[in-house]
Amino acid sequence: MIASLAALALASASAPTSGETAAEPAFAQSFEALQALDRRVHAIGWRLREGNAAYCDYRTNDTGLLLQDARAFGSPAAVKALLGLRGDIFVQAIAPGSPAADTPIAAGTTLERIEDRSVTGFAWDEEKPWARLAQINEFIGPLRRSGSLALVFAGSDEAVIVKTRPACVTQFEVVSGSDDVGADGQRVRIGRDFPGLAYPEDELAAALAHEFAHNVLRHPQILSVNGRKRRAVRETEREADRLMPWLLVNAGYEPEAASRFMRRWGPKHSGGLLRKRTHDGWDERVELIDAEIAVLKRVLAEEGRADWRHFFTREAQREKR
Repeated sequence: MIASLAALALASASAPTSGETAAEPAFAQSFEALQALDRRVHAIGWRLREGNAAYCDYRTNDTGLLLQDARAFGSPAAVKALLGLRGDIFVQAIAPGSPAADTPIAAGTTLERIEDRSVTGFAWDEEKPWARLAQINEFIGPLRRSGSLALVFAGSDEAVIVKTRPACVTQFEVVSGSDDVGADGQRVRIGRDFPGLAYPEDELAAALAHEFAHNVLRHPQILSVNGRKRRAVRETEREADRLMPWLLVNAGYEPEAASRFMRRWGPKHSGGLLRKRTHDGWDERVELIDAEIAVLKRVLAEEGRADWRHFFTREAQREKR
């Protein structure tokens, strides 16, 4: 159960100025567009996280719910009116195929209690609009380990029991003010203006898989300890490119989506994923990915599974051979 930070993207657009009635359609349109992005990224992220859970060193149990805090928006009242909320904390999205998808919970439902604790007991911080939701998720974390979570929603005193399933530890978040994607070891952040959001789902999944690979291979932690030297960063980028097809296959996508994404993205963009000096050229990256796909397919034919934990070769090991 994770939270999107993209609520802040509506801060400036949500406050009515000359007339509240005139501003409502614009706000509704902006909010619905944000919801669509959240749901798309959340769904892909869930597939990547759950599909690769058997091979991640760092796992958790999760429900597939994406929560949001209405007060994180510029106009909480507008959010509440639009969704008919009875409180601040609500369900923004539910990942298809997740445990939460097997419950009667619907997007836009107001959350009131987690187990025996009311969500109103979590403090709001005006200076840190993301902090309350972070506290809620931190509280939920240990509870999910039991295999289920009891949640009470507005309009009912009866708890909905949501089961949990193993998933890799990474949060996928849509954020405002950015047109790029990045990973920090715990999260994958995708800018609301990232061009790849307009790509076919499997190619967007490839872009997210690249950043997800950085997290599952512990690249941010490794670079933090050893320093971000050019050679070290280039090695991590190559590893992330090569792990993309493995992660995609386990999430139910075609491995070739990794090279299709790079062919579509590379010729038009020179920043972000394709920064100079620390990254190979996009055509070289396609060759590297295609070569890895061939390795992956051999492993699938022989082993019947894309177990990258045992059959993926790290860059340092490749150079020694």
